[in-house]
Amino acid sequence: MTRIPVTSSNVESVGYDQNTQTLEVEFKNGYIYQYFDVPKTIYNSMVNANSAGKYLISNVKGVYRYARL
Repeated sequence: MTRIPVTSSNVESVGYDQNTQTLEVEFKNGYIYQYFDVPKTIYNSMVNANSAGKYLISNVKGVYRYARL
């Protein structure tokens, strides 16, 4: 999955697969997480947020199923 860099002190890049509605988040520490059944609007908002990390905490963590790669 192709990821793009985002503005954040904690998140390096994010990607999205529209077919599976999977949001992929690469953290600056090297960990990669995939969040499942995420609407594209969430991805778009995260990419455009002032801080992708803060957006992730407020709108994704604890809401969507995830797996660490």
